[in-house]
Amino acid sequence: MATGFIDKMIELCGKQVGPGQRLLLIAGPDTIESEDAVLRLADRLRRLSERFRVPLVFKCSFDKANRTSGGSFRGPGLERGLEVLARVKRQTGIALLTDVHETLQVKPAAEVADVLQIPAFLCRQTDLIAAAARTGKGLNIKKGQFVAPADMLHAARKAFEVGNPNVLVTERGTSFGYHNLVVDMRGLLLMREAGLSVCFDATHSVQLPSAAEGASGGERKFVSVLARAAAAAGIDALFAEVHEDPDRALCDGPSSLKPEALEALLQDVLAIRQATHQERSP
Repeated sequence: MATGFIDKMIELCGKQVGPGQRLLLIAGPDTIESEDAVLRLADRLRRLSERFRVPLVFKCSFDKANRTSGGSFRGPGLERGLEVLARVKRQTGIALLTDVHETLQVKPAAEVADVLQIPAFLCRQTDLIAAAARTGKGLNIKKGQFVAPADMLHAARKAFEVGNPNVLVTERGTSFGYHNLVVDMRGLLLMREAGLSVCFDATHSVQLPSAAEGASGGERKFVSVLARAAAAAGIDALFAEVHEDPDRALCDGPSSLKPEALEALLQDVLAIRQATHQERSP
């Protein structure tokens, strides 16, 4: 394990991500519910990123395989989902991030997405990480709720070892008993000291896993508290799930934000980063 802070710089979607750079925003709905809704939200987030002058990666999943219940909504699936995401890219010009859950999904997803995301429950899956890394696309590896922060270096090395240095690791809380997560802000520093570029997932971190009768609950009121704390601790990217009407969302609604709530949050986070001299002025 490395000691002392290491200035790790990576490139995602043609943008430099790391110390001194503008915060990268990863935001979007958890899952594709309808093509029209995804396009509306993508355009709204594009305009938000332009106003705040932050690079944006639009996040949306074609399939959410890690569900509490077999009857939970998962999305339209690989083929239809990638068609929708391809249209988002054509119409908005923004970069895309989507999850991959198995190696067979990697190649078709990489033909559309700019960043491939390894879900938290799969962050130890060597073949999946290696296959995603070999595409040459950027990777976002979510830290498992069961993984110590410093151990994420081992996950990232699986990508480094096949020649892909552009790996972001994302903190999203640690299991704390049943149906609860906590965020240890020390973990952000530990991952950065290991030489990793670090993202904070402000919305999944307030999840209450499997706490809502066959689905996950969440405590949205804590999103801004945790995001501000993470910004002060030091992050390279901020991840947030956004929905036009979170209370009606088909997946992770209790922890998702409305676009206007994201706008207020982003303003706070950027102000904290300016005050703590984490980035150059835009």
